[in-house]
Amino acid sequence: MSDVTRILESIEHGDPKAADELLPLVYEELRKLAASRMANERPNQTLQPTALVHEAWLRLVGDSNPNFSGRAHFFGAAAEAMRRILINNALRKRALRHGGGQQRLDLDGLLEVATPSNDEELLAVHEALDQLTGIHPVQCEVVKLRYFVGMTNAETAQALDLSERTVKNYWTHARAWLFREIKATRTTS
Repeated sequence: MSDVTRILESIEHGDPKAADELLPLVYEELRKLAASRMANERPNQTLQPTALVHEAWLRLVGDSNPNFSGRAHFFGAAAEAMRRILINNALRKRALRHGGGQQRLDLDGLLEVATPSNDEELLAVHEALDQLTGIHPVQCEVVKLRYFVGMTNAETAQALDLSERTVKNYWTHARAWLFREIKATRTTS
């Protein structure tokens, strides 16, 4: 039994100090995953990988005793927390009260205008992913870990206790399905 699994069991049994022991063991891995995911964001992104990890950590353990059934469940929950944080951030930016329909103008170079394409893409994937969850929940987990967290096929396979070949097949199928759904949604809008 790994240290992470042992500590997760301690957390489940109500040990108040177990969460403090868990953070140092998983922090670097969560930070690496967040940095990988944030590398795909716009250069002027205000949310940094460290902030994403800290926010996800607070959502995962917060003031309550979370109940994780193991390493795979913990990292799946971390991926979901990061996904929701990124979605909420994109929705907040898009909201009209925050100037969502407007473009940012860089005063140093008046011709450089930031476009919301990454946020729009993120929201389109989020909406299609909600549909995929009802049809293929495991493929949905693969997408969350690959797209939102930035894990490799091998890391995803380990986190979900699947073979790497299965993850590759699920990833290929889910991407094709999401592409069709997003394309269909955009043509009907």
